[in-house]
Amino acid sequence: MDILRIILSIILPPVGVAMQVGISTQFWINVVLTLFGYIPGIIHALWVILSHNGAPATYK
Repeated sequence: MDILRIILSIILPPVGVAMQVGISTQFWINVVLTLFGYIPGIIHALWVILSHNGAPATYK
C-alpha cells in the first residue's frame, strides 16, 4: 500500500498525505507547500508517508 501512496504523492502530493493521515494538519501543510512549489510538496508528502508506521495519526 505504501507504493501506491508514494506514486500518488509524486503525481499529486496532497492525495498521498490524505491517504496516510487523513484530512489533518499534515494534509493542510502539504497543500500549502504544494501551492508554493511542487517539489516541496513532494518532499513533505514522502516524509509523511515514510515517517508514519501505516497507522493514521491521531491529534488531540
